Amino acid sequence: MELSFSFIIPVFNRPDEIRELLESLSKQSYQKSFEIVIVEDGSTQSSESVVEAYSGKLMISYYKKPNSGPGDSRNYGMKKAKGNYFIVLDSDCVLPPQYLVEAEKSLEENFVHCYGGPDAAHELFSTVQKAINYAMTSLLTTGGIRGNKTAVGKFQPRSFNMGISKEAFENVGGYGNIHPGEDPDLTFRIWEKGYETKLISKAFVFHKRRIDWRKFYIQVNKFGMVRPILNKWHPSTVKITYWFPTFFCLGFLVAVLLFIFGLTLPLWLYAVYFVLLFVDSLLKNKNISVAYLSVIAAIIQFVGYGYGFLKSTLYINFTDKEPQELFPKLFFEQKAAT
Repeated sequence: MELSFSFIIPVFNRPDEIRELLESLSKQSYQKSFEIVIVEDGSTQSSESVVEAYSGKLMISYYKKPNSGPGDSRNYGMKKAKGNYFIVLDSDCVLPPQYLVEAEKSLEENFVHCYGGPDAAHELFSTVQKAINYAMTSLLTTGGIRGNKTAVGKFQPRSFNMGISKEAFENVGGYGNIHPGEDPDLTFRIWEKGYETKLISKAFVFHKRRIDWRKFYIQVNKFGMVRPILNKWHPSTVKITYWFPTFFCLGFLVAVLLFIFGLTLPLWLYAVYFVLLFVDSLLKNKNISVAYLSVIAAIIQFVGYGYGFLKSTLYINFTDKEPQELFPKLFFEQKAAT
């Protein structure tokens, strides 16, 4: 099959981000044509003028619709796209020039109907952005599930940087209305249909994640809350590792309590782990401030995710209500993908 790529990019009140992303797409070293589909998801800050500025450099389709969430907006964009292989990006990503070349090369060597690529921290990112990127991608914090070659378990693509064939999209039905969590839900349904996924490590993006500590906590807390819902929907994907952040936090509280009563070893083990995080981040980022903030980011990540996961697990398993009744803020009404 000759590949014809369509980038699918939902945007919500981010015209500046779209400008940076389109600029990076205009500098791709890929020699063939490709399509870009921008879906304005009910924004009050329009990106239309930005898109128009690049219409002469890139083949862009631009659509506006009522707000219905990123998953539904991606479905909408894929229904409108003309290509046979869709590349889904978040609006806060920037692509290196070789992205499409590497993606096509890998797919031609070993074709799969769905792939994911890693995210990296650009040298111009702030120290907080680099620290959050480390916490979200390190093998020591997440097991490398967001794009590490040595990731624990089967690779699950994420839609900040994800490719899916038109065939798989039509067969699976696209994204559901949960958010966050729409990425693993789609991946699990792709697997259930018999399609394979893989990591293309050289098809990476620079993922800006323009969030502060409070927003980061809210984000990872939601990640923790949706996981038990996904476990209920896809019981074959349940893993004990999803409990690790909760166990980590509860273990720390126990370690502090034991320290009060004179048993210091457990707390020292936590201290050793935090030192390992610091050193690993320092070696990767070559910056002491980023290394220090990486430890802070990891703690926020564990607490936010662990608490969300525990709370959601209790609600899901000890009430008779459906997830949408228990956590309505985690679901969008699907109404756009027609």
